[in-house]
Amino acid sequence: MVDGDGLGIAGVDEVGRGCLFGPVFAAAVVLSDQAAAHLQAAGLTDSKALTPRRRAALVPLIEEHAQAWGLGQSSARAIDHYGIRTATEQAMLCALQRLPSRPQLVLVDGVLPLRLWAGSQRTIVRGDSSHAAIAAASVLAKEARDALLRRLSHRFPGYGLERHAGYGTAQHRAALLAAGPTPLHRHSFLRKLFATG
Repeated sequence: MVDGDGLGIAGVDEVGRGCLFGPVFAAAVVLSDQAAAHLQAAGLTDSKALTPRRRAALVPLIEEHAQAWGLGQSSARAIDHYGIRTATEQAMLCALQRLPSRPQLVLVDGVLPLRLWAGSQRTIVRGDSSHAAIAAASVLAKEARDALLRRLSHRFPGYGLERHAGYGTAQHRAALLAAGPTPLHRHSFLRKLFATG
């Protein structure tokens, strides 16, 4: 996971923040300038702009060329208990703690600072489009979460988790209204659905 002694700048991003089901995932990635250029030449950009096939192909390249990387997640239960922002920050902190040493600077995608991080940080709006380390983190988090949701779709059939990854699509909402939520749904996110449904 690490090449060399010290870590410079880590990019951090999350995925699944707006889902109705399952955990929120985060990843932290440290890239050298050379690795960033190599990955961008291979097509690295914001995970939302990539096809599933391209994202999957980038994962082993990121894992091979990154100085370090780590993954973290917060469960649906934690989201219900602490709220989505705190749970997302816990997932990001977990990803950073999985790095072999503390980075000098953390680049956080978005506008909200990582309140749980005591070190230096900078928030960057649309950072996953402008910073390779954040883009790499978005790819790793997205692929890890999607893989988990595909596995969970076998445990909870009928909700279409393998297709929408837990987001509130019409199919997902219809299944919720017909069958009710599973233990891994974010019950705090469903109050409005069931109140109006």
